Amino acid sequence: MYHILRVLLYRLWVVSTFTLFSSAIIFWFYGFFLALTVFSFGISGILYSAQDLLLYYPNDPPDSRVFVLQPSNYKLPYESVKIKSKDGFKIHMFLIKQPTISNHRPTMIFFHGNAGNMGQRLCNVSGFYHKLNINILLVEYRGYGLSEGSPSEQGLYMDAQTAFDYLMQRNDIDRTQIILFGRSLGGAVAIDLASRLEYKNKIWALIVENTFTSIPDMAKILLKWRCLNWLPMFCHKNKYMSLHKMSSVSSATLVVCGACDALVPPRMARELLVRCGAPLKRLAVLSGGGHDDTWTRPDYYAALQRFLLDVPPLPDEARVTVVHTV
Repeated sequence: MYHILRVLLYRLWVVSTFTLFSSAIIFWFYGFFLALTVFSFGISGILYSAQDLLLYYPNDPPDSRVFVLQPSNYKLPYESVKIKSKDGFKIHMFLIKQPTISNHRPTMIFFHGNAGNMGQRLCNVSGFYHKLNINILLVEYRGYGLSEGSPSEQGLYMDAQTAFDYLMQRNDIDRTQIILFGRSLGGAVAIDLASRLEYKNKIWALIVENTFTSIPDMAKILLKWRCLNWLPMFCHKNKYMSLHKMSSVSSATLVVCGACDALVPPRMARELLVRCGAPLKRLAVLSGGGHDDTWTRPDYYAALQRFLLDVPPLPDEARVTVVHTV
């Protein structure tokens, strides 16, 4: 609670001071009730806008918007790509491909968490590359790393669609073996994409790790304010209603969670799995895994590999690729 108040006061002190000052002036000239009304609307607007500050951390650590570690630091072959999203922002991505002996390998679209940039996930990605023998497309959301714009829920969804559409335009990958992978906030982005009617039948597999059921659910856990139980949904600027969307997911799904995750309760992983509409769905609970380090557990890559070996091919009707204009 102290941390949240400190962040709000530090980042919004100008507008907070203006709200308080204007309320005092109105009180002096027009009385208590009008001043209270103005103050209430002002604080409500501040709290609504501040939700982005509490969810998105593109500047953590401070140089994350100007320095992105390159895959070459891990001796990974890559292409640095910038693609325009449907609303005109340039989205930065890394495509890390296996040697071109065969194009019939799965390709993972990697959606990272709410802090930093995609370069900070390269150690994990190196494990995917060498131990799972797959291609990886890392996506840097708008407002993160070298991508343009500012983060928002609908914006991140659009960035995910941009990344998928980009892969559908390439002829050097197997477009029938696309894996969506999302960790924490990235899990919510991956679930949204996998649940969309125009994409769901073209996704081979979905893997989410230490992700939540929704932002309103997380707010109740982190803030512990009883009033949140009665707060109308429209008061939440960011919702990421993953639990609701899971029933529309039909791709083979693996839900991974660390047994010691202190941020997102492991029970949320089980709730997501139960709600999932996929014929093949599994839960992998890794002993000793925390929110940010589950991928370092000894059985991590083996659990993902076992799952992928059991994922069936896409039905023939799903192999007809529709290329979207980006």
